[in-house]
Amino acid sequence: MTIKEIIKRPEGRRLEFKEVLPEYADLAKTIVAFANDAGGELYIGVQNNPREIVGLPEEELMKIEEQVSSIIFDRCYPAVLPEITFLTDDDKHIIRVVIYRGSTPPYYLKNKGKLKGTYIRIGSTNRLADEEIISELERRKRNVSFDSELILDKPIDKLNIENFKQEYKDRTGEDIDTQALRKLDLIKKIDGIEYPTNALVLFSDDELRRSLFPFAKVECARFKGIASEEFIDQKSILSNITTQAEEAYNFILRHINKGAIIEGVYTISHWEYPVKAIREVIRNAIVHRDYSLTGKDVKVAIYDDMIEETGLSFQVQFVKLDYIARQELGQELRQELGQELRQELGQELRQESENPTMYSGILQKVVQTPLSRKEISESFGHKQISGGLNRTLTKLIDDKLIEHTIKDNKNHPDQKIRISKRGILFLELLKK
Repeated sequence: MTIKEIIKRPEGRRLEFKEVLPEYADLAKTIVAFANDAGGELYIGVQNNPREIVGLPEEELMKIEEQVSSIIFDRCYPAVLPEITFLTDDDKHIIRVVIYRGSTPPYYLKNKGKLKGTYIRIGSTNRLADEEIISELERRKRNVSFDSELILDKPIDKLNIENFKQEYKDRTGEDIDTQALRKLDLIKKIDGIEYPTNALVLFSDDELRRSLFPFAKVECARFKGIASEEFIDQKSILSNITTQAEEAYNFILRHINKGAIIEGVYTISHWEYPVKAIREVIRNAIVHRDYSLTGKDVKVAIYDDMIEETGLSFQVQFVKLDYIARQELGQELRQELGQELRQELGQELRQESENPTMYSGILQKVVQTPLSRKEISESFGHKQISGGLNRTLTKLIDDKLIEHTIKDNKNHPDQKIRISKRGILFLELLKK
């Protein structure tokens, strides 16, 4: 990847840009944070806002390289071995510092010590690690996972895992016995007694899970409007982690809209959000979260304009792209257009509400993003643009429910079709 391609990328977990050599403490924090996480690259000589290469004086490159090496050697512990190179673009000089994921974490600032000088990377920022994160880094050094650590509070024969056993059988068709639990590293024997690991406790419905992992939950809320000041519905999902994802997913489905579109000769149900992607995101949030960190539950928030899911070090948003256009209609214009549509397109509204056709199906296709005629045709499963599709598109344009993105040249190769404000309101009226 060229430097011009690299500087187009946003700063993040593994990438940072600096116009000049950072303050010594700031540089050292970035270095230990990269080493404690997945590694990273620092480019010196690149302005961040606006993003452009400003370069470093050629005669100072060696001096800056020595300063970087000295800061890393003098201030970071255990030893971090950087890879430092010089890059040139249009006679502008840049220093690239590559830090690899360390094998002996936690890495920290020597003058601060382990408890006050260990940093991790959260997005594009360096954050001070707490004791739990430091413990997790130390487990990584010993190649011991938190999931496989033993819980000696209760032997396996006293742990309530009946729901987990049934769930396992439902998914695999097999019973899970002691031998299988041992093979999956979910139990271990100490002095002749089988004890569960953290993972099995999390899979259980035992009171032990609730006492040890009260934060292993998903908080769901449907808020009124686009802010989190007032909620319409709320649910705390406190079940074992094998069922949390499905419960959170079902909560979302209860609070988003479902319509119908025409796919060929069939009427197909259509959600306003990509529900398969939402389900996968929830599963990943639950499966890959770090249960060694207390107070870090997963949060799912549903607003009028988006669905947001927040974890410890990530945030995912599914944004309703047509929401702003809907809001721009305003209440007065909405009422005026509504009356106008009922008068002009009353027959179409009745037809599409009782028996949806390609007419409303096309509106559903372009409600989120403009599409070309070919793309619309392919979305219906057609190999070529049919006369019926062209006639329906023409009627929708005549009815002012859709419009061309390039108005002065209908045959432009980049021409697409988008929904109009009248089209958005037409779909709203269909739901009533």
